Amino acid sequence: MKENFLGIDICSMTYKEITDSIFKRIDENKKSFIVAINPEKIMKAQEDRDLHKLLNKADYQIPDGVGVLIASRLKGGNIRERVTGIDMMMTLCREAEQLGKSVFLYGAKPGIADEAKVKLEEMFPRLLVAGTLNGYEKDEAVIKQTINEANPDIIFVALGSPAQEYWIVNHMPHLAPKVYQGVGGSFDVISGRIKRAPALFQRFGMEWLYRLLKEPWRWKRQVILPMFLIKAMKGK
Repeated sequence: MKENFLGIDICSMTYKEITDSIFKRIDENKKSFIVAINPEKIMKAQEDRDLHKLLNKADYQIPDGVGVLIASRLKGGNIRERVTGIDMMMTLCREAEQLGKSVFLYGAKPGIADEAKVKLEEMFPRLLVAGTLNGYEKDEAVIKQTINEANPDIIFVALGSPAQEYWIVNHMPHLAPKVYQGVGGSFDVISGRIKRAPALFQRFGMEWLYRLLKEPWRWKRQVILPMFLIKAMKGK
């Protein structure tokens, strides 16, 4: 259940379909890699073959970007729902709480993962957060030991993209977790350090507009959307 845009695969599954599939794979002792895809990443991948390969290595490429939905509609595809990175993380936490699975938070500046842990435990009182580790720890042995001793089912990696995805691909074979998701700045949002776009902007996939209004200097990045749509429609 995937569509392809400029050589990059994207899942056409809903939150529920992805979640059901992931937890089934956990029970089957299979590892899963989740990456959020938006037009900016797709366009970068056109010039970066390593990034292109990396994105297509994922088991689940979630459509985190309204441009992907627009392109799918224009091409007669079936992607009808944005699956954002942070909301996918929260959905997995909610399901993990229900099924007794554990999660681990790795990344961000010192203290932020700990703050996010507290907030997650407030939102999901029965969720087992097996551990946290900040992204400034550089000792590979410490990172591996800390994660494997916690032995979580799911690990959320907040190192920024695409660094977090490269980290996941390089470390998955040597670590205990079954599910790996790169979540960018999600710990900052969950901890309350960064405010997310209001619900109305989220509902209509206009978080990019909210960020642009807050940070006008980002306008150059928004030019990527029409460029992506034009290329996607031409099939280049």
